[in-house]
Amino acid sequence: MNQNSPIETIAADPRPTSPILIVPYMWIGDFVRGHTAVRLLKARWPNRPVDLLSTTLCAPLADYMPGVRKTIVYDLPRGRIALDRQRELAALFRREGYGTALMMPRTWKSALAPTLAGIPERIGFIGEARFGLVTDLRRGERALPRMVDKMAALVLPRNVVKAAHTWPVPQLEVPEAEIKAWRARNNLGDGAAIALAPGAVGPSKRWTYYAEAARKLAERGFNIWIVGGPGEKQQAAEIVAAGGPRVRDLTGTDLRNGILALAAASEVISNDSGLLHVAGAIGTPSIGIFGPTSPYHWAPLNGLAATMKRATNLPCQPCHKPVCTANDHACMRDITAREVVDTALKVIAEKIKNRPVSA
Repeated sequence: MNQNSPIETIAADPRPTSPILIVPYMWIGDFVRGHTAVRLLKARWPNRPVDLLSTTLCAPLADYMPGVRKTIVYDLPRGRIALDRQRELAALFRREGYGTALMMPRTWKSALAPTLAGIPERIGFIGEARFGLVTDLRRGERALPRMVDKMAALVLPRNVVKAAHTWPVPQLEVPEAEIKAWRARNNLGDGAAIALAPGAVGPSKRWTYYAEAARKLAERGFNIWIVGGPGEKQQAAEIVAAGGPRVRDLTGTDLRNGILALAAASEVISNDSGLLHVAGAIGTPSIGIFGPTSPYHWAPLNGLAATMKRATNLPCQPCHKPVCTANDHACMRDITAREVVDTALKVIAEKIKNRPVSA
């Protein structure tokens, strides 16, 4: 944080000790962003334990987040209230004795279990007629440009956050011993590897030339790891076919496997996706490829080794649409494999140049 951060004007209060529950957004990238809220809470109330509600998918992320005491893993069904499941979840909350719940989504559903649990302070934005469910209703969400600003506005006292500030960045701390054991289990050796994350929510955010980039990088002697979920299996097979024996398909259903791959990699090339946020929070040098979305609004707070965009914006950029409806996806097609590969090689060279010299 710097002089633009309002947290510096708020003194840490060590007296409160009641635990805090965060009900975060459950997309991978947004879940990672939520660690900024954890860090702000610990700066404000160092002796209040902070817990996270999580889906089974996102739960491995919380294991690597400093400042998180525990994770309550509970998968609520989508598209319906499921009152019986909400009551079960409320019982879990009640046993923890939370003094405060921060409900990041402005949905009625996100506030129901904390209310049924009787958590005395329930903070959230106005939305979906949550009067009676939220004890501290906050206004002004639409005036805040980034998701991290919205989350900070729920963590800090009312009306402190009025515009974009510099916030503490998310952190994922992956033990080196765990990385080494993962490499050994997967027979990946200890050589340098570049991880490719070709997936994204919506085809418009998916860069076109991963297979060509993998081939070019493999020809340079790099091992290539493809990370992602089961939805990327077909694309991973195409990349492996194009890139040859140096390319490994590491996609699958276990997010922990992806976290460890991104931590072990020397560099990451990714679309605007959740895995780009994971890599950024780990600290692996990352190249983010952006077309229909704005890096200012959606890139990781941690910063990127490079941001790849079309040289000049098209009139339709940014559209934030999941499927291109104009210009035949030119915002992504016009970013060439050569540009991305050249940038990747420069990032690797810079990393080698700045590597500490051992005594």
